[in-house]
Formats: sequence, C-alpha cells, structure tokens
Amino acid sequence: MPKLSAGLLLYRERAGVVEVLIAHPGGPFWARKDDGAWSIPKGEYGEGDDPWSAARREFAEELGLPAPEGPRLDFGPIRQPSGKVVTAFAVRADLDVTDARSNTFEMEWPRGSGRMREFPEVDRVGWFPVAHARDKLLKGQRIFLDRLMAHPDLAGCSEGG
Repeated sequence: MPKLSAGLLLYRERAGVVEVLIAHPGGPFWARKDDGAWSIPKGEYGEGDDPWSAARREFAEELGLPAPEGPRLDFGPIRQPSGKVVTAFAVRADLDVTDARSNTFEMEWPRGSGRMREFPEVDRVGWFPVAHARDKLLKGQRIFLDRLMAHPDLAGCSEGG
C-alpha cells in the first residue's frame, strides 16, 4: 500500500496574476536545495482517514497557522515519482505568513554521530506567482498548478512571469 498524503494549496490573485503559497522543507538534506525542492503544505494520513481533514491538520502543523476557511477545489490524487499518493485541495485566501512557524522533528545529525538534533519540518514559506512556483515545486506536484490554472474562476488570470 502506498503512503498517503494530503495537502492544501492556497492561492490568491494580485493584479491579475495568480500566486500560490508553498513551503520549503526543513532539515539538513534540503538546506542547500531550492528549485525543485518546495512543496505544497502536506502530510501523511492513514487509510480510511478523511484527506480534507488531514490536509487542514497538516497545513496547521507545518505553518503554525490555522488553515483558512472557504470553498475548496478538489484536485484529486496524484502519484509522485516516489510512489507516494498525494491528494490536494486549493482554497482562495490571502494569508499573512509573517508569523508562520513549523512544528519540528528530531533526527541524528550528522548521520552516524549519535547526536540527535531538532529541525523545523518547514523552514520557510512564501507566495510565488504560478510561473515561478513551477520552478520551485517538486516535479511531481506541478500538475496541481495546471489544475488550479484550468479552473474557470481564474479565466483571464496570468501565471506571472
């Protein structure tokens, strides 16, 4: 059974350009990676759990801010190259992320040292025009941007450049 993950992609419109909120993973593995390393705020959930509830819970854990209310767009699941199945939802919201603060995880670092260190699950978040987010996002999640831009509510909006 593949791992299941659910995420929430916030979007807003600024001067006719659609922007999305994405997150950079914390920890030493991702520290020097940028393009192709960002993700929608998401996390794992169990078989039989509600993906929408999981997406909202994981958003709050990874950003330290409650998931905004509002009508959701259901993008359905996709299988990432790793085999993980990610179900994503989008909500239109203009969230101030100035005070975003992620939960943390512990891992041995440096590997083999026997020392446990704590790292944020997400070390930064940001709003990006969709065109820029395409470069930042993990390759397997870029289809969510296509699904967002295909939504009729965004007809006539630009991805930016």
